[in-house]
Amino acid sequence: MRKKMIGACCLLPLMWLASSGIAWAADAPKIDSGDTAFVLLCAALVLLMTPGLALFYGGMVRRKNVLSTIMHSFIIIALVSVQWVLFGYTLAFGPDKLHLIGNLSWLGLIGVGGAPNPDYAATIPHLAYMAFQLMFAIITAALISGSFAERFRFPAFLIFTLLWTTIVYDPMAHWVWGAGGWLRNLGVLDFAGGTVVHISSGVSGLVTALVLGKRLGYGREPMVPHHLPFTVLGAGLLWFGWFGFNAGSALAANGLAANAFVVTNTAAAAAALSWLCTEWIHNGKPTILGAASGCVAGLVAITPASGFVTPLSAVLIGLIGGIICYFAVSVVKAKLGYDDSLDAFGVHGIGGTWGALATGLFATTAVNPAGANGLFFGNPGQLWTQFIGVITSWAFAAIVTFIILKVVSLFTRLRASDEEELAGLDLPMHGERAYDYIS
Repeated sequence: MRKKMIGACCLLPLMWLASSGIAWAADAPKIDSGDTAFVLLCAALVLLMTPGLALFYGGMVRRKNVLSTIMHSFIIIALVSVQWVLFGYTLAFGPDKLHLIGNLSWLGLIGVGGAPNPDYAATIPHLAYMAFQLMFAIITAALISGSFAERFRFPAFLIFTLLWTTIVYDPMAHWVWGAGGWLRNLGVLDFAGGTVVHISSGVSGLVTALVLGKRLGYGREPMVPHHLPFTVLGAGLLWFGWFGFNAGSALAANGLAANAFVVTNTAAAAAALSWLCTEWIHNGKPTILGAASGCVAGLVAITPASGFVTPLSAVLIGLIGGIICYFAVSVVKAKLGYDDSLDAFGVHGIGGTWGALATGLFATTAVNPAGANGLFFGNPGQLWTQFIGVITSWAFAAIVTFIILKVVSLFTRLRASDEEELAGLDLPMHGERAYDYIS
């Protein structure tokens, strides 16, 4: 009897440990196959946006520059993909260093595997989160190319893109989205990239356009789009892929993703209508280029707000965004005289700024309890917080982009020669023509 009692006493701690182990396993993060499939699908949709952007931009340039313009977007997919795996991801999302940057513990994706990382997404593999964020880094760098199309030398472009992604995009992604990032800690709301993606790319594009100078003949010669069907197809692909951009930022197949999906479509539609109507009143004719540009402006404006606002708010954000961006492109640019070739600043810089501030107006915890209420829901302080995020993004992107360009210019010429520009960059830079069958 005594032996049985001793045996039972010995077994009790083991049974407690075993049962505790089961409890611990139950409490540990578990991969959800539905969420994982959803995020991977959304990552693929976001990747599709960059070839869509290539068509969108490619259709708007002159025939002699279409391949060089498409090449900008396409080669960025390759360049940033390698940079992200080697060191970009750890700088953007690695363990925090001084609330400014990620440390280098995930170089080469060491430690980034199939298990979830609860700091970012508890129900999907860390690798899936990494891949999703990669697609954002790719398209952000590609967006800038709309400002300097038709005049940036390809070797300088490659160096600039690598440095810009590393020194501008990666730190900004950490500030806003990284665990411990200072803007995230401050309470800046940016669901899918108003500051990190659109303000950074738009402002950097404007700085690059100013440093390079105007295209030869700008303001004196017609520089009309050579293939508007390309541009409309590209806009359609961007609209389609943007559902992955915004809904995927919920990082789970849930109600928040559904809300982001609906408000994304709503704002895009509203902005397409408001841009078209504004153009119709202002210029006398509605154009397909205006409708396509308006749709993109609405997508840009709703991006930071998509996980925090209602569909009704999305209508207002889209309507106002379309009007603001139209005047930025059609009136302000003409008056100031800068050559933002394909209006990357007018649409992304201005649209992203409006969207970030609109988040501070229309955000509500009824949509996302993890967010905050905006001004119209009783919290005026959130608008001030958003303003800090906007000013910081503008200043950092502008200053660092200018420095990068000056450094690159010390080693290679930034701008194509007059002869190359007159001939078009396709032949001098790449030895190809888009339309060899045309004399």
